[in-house]
Amino acid sequence: MTAFASRTGSHATQAWAWEMRGVNGRGLDLRLRLPEGIPGLEAGLRAALSARLTRGNVTVGLRLTRDEAATALVLDQDQLDRVLGALDQVQERAFAMGVTLGQPTAADVLSQRGVIVQGQSPAEGSDEGLPEALLADFDLLLADFAAMRASEGAALHGVIAAQLDSIEGLIEEASAAAEARRPEVRASLSAALRRIVTDVTEVEEGRIAQELALLAVKSDITEELDRLRAHIAAARVLLATDGPQGRKLDFLTQEFNREANTVCSKSGSAPLTRIGLDLKAAIDQMREQIQNVE
Repeated sequence: MTAFASRTGSHATQAWAWEMRGVNGRGLDLRLRLPEGIPGLEAGLRAALSARLTRGNVTVGLRLTRDEAATALVLDQDQLDRVLGALDQVQERAFAMGVTLGQPTAADVLSQRGVIVQGQSPAEGSDEGLPEALLADFDLLLADFAAMRASEGAALHGVIAAQLDSIEGLIEEASAAAEARRPEVRASLSAALRRIVTDVTEVEEGRIAQELALLAVKSDITEELDRLRAHIAAARVLLATDGPQGRKLDFLTQEFNREANTVCSKSGSAPLTRIGLDLKAAIDQMREQIQNVE
């Protein structure tokens, strides 16, 4: 099922932004776009994702930035000593040559390259614990993602349940149409029997009865309709069962299609053929929705 979630957070001098997207898929395909150099992060994410998801093409992206507000200005003492020593030499050389120089200010000294560097805030310490902080925040991201999938799943549940009701209604229409055509089928078989008895006197009557019985069975759709009703009941049980049921429902729709095809091939009448085609269309529509179910 499709879903999207995003989060932001920070730890020590690092700030981050998560994005997680999911679209339909037959299996679970994980694509992680992560910064390098964070030990254990990818393995932890894959374990968390595999524990919560079973189907879908899922992409997880992480963007890390250094939080400048969490850093402090630090003097490089060695560089400062070198700059001050150089300034002292300049002053002495200028005095020896009779040149008067103004005294350098602290701002002049600090503006020299390398005197000031950015370091971590003493209160924040180092970036140790960043992988653990990221994994903890990812759990919240994954919960948001799963909640969106659950919301979509609830909507799909209603759609598929309504489609099952529609298919069930078509099954009952087919049953009524099959019952209505029984006199026509009986008259057709009786006419065939009379023709056979008149034209083929050498064939045993028992064999004739067997052939006519076989024709009657081939045109009877009672078993197919009974199996379709059983599939309806099985699908409703799956819809009411917790946990991933997409694969089972997908397999069940194949069985729906098989029975609907047989109904069409045995129809023998325009009304029943129309119902059979409507039944196939409804099953195909349901199968499209089931592709979105985990």
